[in-house]
Amino acid sequence: MTSSATRLSLVTHAVTAAMRHGRFNADESVDEGGMRELGRATYTDRVDTVLVAPERRTQQTAEGLGLRGAVVADLTDVDYGHWAGSTMDDVAEPDILAWLTDTATLPPDGESIDGVLARVARWMDRVSSQQCRIVAVTHPAVVRAVVIHTLDAPPSSFWRVDIPPLTSTSVNFRGGRWTLRSVARTLR
Repeated sequence: MTSSATRLSLVTHAVTAAMRHGRFNADESVDEGGMRELGRATYTDRVDTVLVAPERRTQQTAEGLGLRGAVVADLTDVDYGHWAGSTMDDVAEPDILAWLTDTATLPPDGESIDGVLARVARWMDRVSSQQCRIVAVTHPAVVRAVVIHTLDAPPSSFWRVDIPPLTSTSVNFRGGRWTLRSVARTLR
């Protein structure tokens, strides 16, 4: 890679109880099984800069991978507002259907998918000028937003991008545009 490129690798956090039980995440820790999986994972790519989302699960994942870096609020998960900790079955069906089909829909006191997409796009615009190798430990929703932005895909594509835990997705910025390098590579 030349010095005129930015390589951004996004690592998703290890599994939480909310993920295993189909709940909207709150600021929770990696669960016991996730800690075991994290104990077997390694991150070996060369890194110049490490960025980490502020939640406990991302902090634990970064630490478990031996990655220490700056906390960046723009890497935070979707703010599920009053839905945090609830399952989809706990939320009224019309509200869930609206949220899953209309990216402008807000959970009560939360953030829309459009809001996440805009936040992540602004952050990507800022890091595009860094011309180094960046690893960001974050959430599947943020990685989906990166993929959508990179591909100029419509916001409605958000739920069609599957990003599992403890995977790495890489994009490059060169020649004034982002390109997708790899999606959801499992950390071993």
